[in-house]
Amino acid sequence: MDSKNYQDHYFKQAKSQGYRSRSALKLIELNNKFKFIKNGINVLDVGSFPGGWCQVIRKKINNGKILGIDIKKIQEIDGVKLIQGDFLKEESKKIIKNYFISKIDLILSDMASNTTGNKSLDSLRTNQLCLNILDFSKEKLSKNGIVVSKFFMGSEIDEIKLKAKKNFKKINFFKPNSSRDESRETYILCSGLST
Repeated sequence: MDSKNYQDHYFKQAKSQGYRSRSALKLIELNNKFKFIKNGINVLDVGSFPGGWCQVIRKKINNGKILGIDIKKIQEIDGVKLIQGDFLKEESKKIIKNYFISKIDLILSDMASNTTGNKSLDSLRTNQLCLNILDFSKEKLSKNGIVVSKFFMGSEIDEIKLKAKKNFKKINFFKPNSSRDESRETYILCSGLST
């Protein structure tokens, strides 16, 4: 199966299951491997447009809080609080903190910067977003909480690893099969906040 047909396969599979994006399948793969989505937990999904990850989370969680945030407006999903805003801005972080009175159990980020055509620059920008997620997690994540964040393989990988090892006891890396073959995207999973 060539790369284009391979991606069409995942796109059609996602649509047939009622998901808004092919990336929903990435989250399903990640969760099948690491089993981090559990009923009753509080979940923050950063960079959640068009809502595929929120749909996956909502299917598995009935009595926990789910909040999705993105710069773009996301069509409503029953049982999910959605806000339009820039996660990097303090006002957005304040809204998030106010919504989750207690700590957050799971922070997810499939966030990527807008592509410029310059792979090195795109990697750098997206990896800065990942570092920002790790910083925020240190502040708001529950003690046994989990962070899953996208990053691109590039020169900043050492900085991401260093920060993750400093902040967390356990770190895993995983590239889902539903990621494009040519894509440098990978996901880091961090658990067990260091005190």
